Amino acid sequence: MSQPGFFDAERRYEALDAAGDPLVALHRAVAWERFRPQLLSALHAAGARVSPALRKSAAGCKPWDEVLMFKVLILQHLYNLADDRVEYMIRDRLSFMRFLGLGLHDKVPDAKTVWAFREALTKSNAATALFETFSEQLQALGYAARGGQIIDATIVPVPVNRN
Repeated sequence: MSQPGFFDAERRYEALDAAGDPLVALHRAVAWERFRPQLLSALHAAGARVSPALRKSAAGCKPWDEVLMFKVLILQHLYNLADDRVEYMIRDRLSFMRFLGLGLHDKVPDAKTVWAFREALTKSNAATALFETFSEQLQALGYAARGGQIIDATIVPVPVNRN
């Protein structure tokens, strides 16, 4: 095995782009920051987040970015992955890391964190609305999310009805 080169990761990303990585299209198509206010209010309502002014101290682990965690839930839904499996797949797949904005040396949310985030959204009754908003954004851009097995989950253009 040879020593890693300076541009090895960049070449791998280029190869993924050439192969038509659907997560690149998804990342570009969706306005992810539009979800942040809804995610924050849901997490506050569930008691999973406290505003920085109300925190007792700055000690301890900082919470994961809410948009990143929502994107993890999107990956779970699209590829039909359990919490443990999504943690593994984020560590393993370059396309998942790039979609989430993580590098090779960044920390990855663990399965318990993913579970807790999803439970907080469910507890505040926001999960369904968030996924509906996500689907509406995709449909407005002419895409439909088709989940399934990891090998066949794709984002495909929806045929336009010209009636």
